[in-house]
Amino acid sequence: MPNALHIEVVYALSDRQAVVSLRMTDGARVRDAVAESGILQSYPELVLNETPVGIYGVRAEYSTPLRDGDRVELYRPLLIDPMQARRARARSQAETKQ
Repeated sequence: MPNALHIEVVYALSDRQAVVSLRMTDGARVRDAVAESGILQSYPELVLNETPVGIYGVRAEYSTPLRDGDRVELYRPLLIDPMQARRARARSQAETKQ
């Protein structure tokens, strides 16, 4: 395959993860890798073009071009806003100290 890109697509849950290695042609985009990985079929809660994605921990768009060696990550929705979680921890720690 001329100008082949080696890509990984990953989706992690608390108890397991799916990791799919792909070879794609130059010019492929995040959308292409996610669709070709088969992860959407295995995890119906994920929706193409709606599930947040990133490359090596940096948020990306589905239209982002891929480079050789990229690791495309599908992100789960947050269960609680991080700022709310910090406030709750701080409140709990303050109550413990009293």
